[in-house]
Amino acid sequence: MRVLVAEDERMLADSVTEGLRHLGMAVDVCYDGDAALERVAVHRYDVVLLDRDLPLVHGDEICRRIVGDGGETRVLMLTAAAGIRDRVEGLGLGADDYLTKPFAFAELVARVHALARRSRPSLPPVLHSAGVELDPAKRFASRDGRPLSLSPKEFAVLEVLLRAEGRVVSPEELLEKAWDEHADPFTNTVRMTVMTLRKKLGPPPVVHTVPGAGYRLAT
Repeated sequence: MRVLVAEDERMLADSVTEGLRHLGMAVDVCYDGDAALERVAVHRYDVVLLDRDLPLVHGDEICRRIVGDGGETRVLMLTAAAGIRDRVEGLGLGADDYLTKPFAFAELVARVHALARRSRPSLPPVLHSAGVELDPAKRFASRDGRPLSLSPKEFAVLEVLLRAEGRVVSPEELLEKAWDEHADPFTNTVRMTVMTLRKKLGPPPVVHTVPGAGYRLAT
C-alpha cells in the first residue's frame, strides 16, 4: 500500500509515518501544500492523509486536485476542527473520510485499510493462493497453516503478489507499491527481499521469476 502523509505538525507527521512503515506500508511524508501537490503529481497513492490546514497550499485545494484527477486515490482528511460543519465541508470537497485530531493510531490504521480496499477492485479481506494466507488487517501470514515471521517489506511484497492474482509484477511495480520515494531503483533491494521471502515461504516454490518481466505467485 502506498500512502502519503501531508501534515505540517512535524512530530505528528513523522510519528504516523514511522508507525505506518512499521506495518509494511510504503509511506512518503511532506509538511506543506506545495510539496503535497508535487508528490501526488508524481506518485500513485492508495491513500493520502491530508491535513486540512496545510501551509502554502490549503488542504481543501489539494483535495480538489486529487478528486479532479479522477484517479483511485482516497483522501482521509485530518483536522483539529471537530464541528459537524467542518466535517460536512471536508466531505463535500470529495474527501473519502474525516478524522479529528487528536486520534488513536489504531483507528487511523483501520480507516487507512478501509479506504485502500475501496481504491482497488473488490478482494476478500484475507488473501489466499497456493497454500499462502495473508490477513493485512491482522498483519498475519501463513503457509499451509504454518505462521510466517516476515519483515515489513517481505509482508508488503507478498501482499502485492497476492493481490496481483497470478499476474506478473515487475520490480518497478514492487518498488512503487512496497517502498517509499527514497528507494533507489538501481539497487537489488527488490531481488534480495524476494529471495528472503522465498526462503521463509519454504518449498515447493510459490514465487516464480519471469525472466525480463518480474515475479508472479503460483495460483
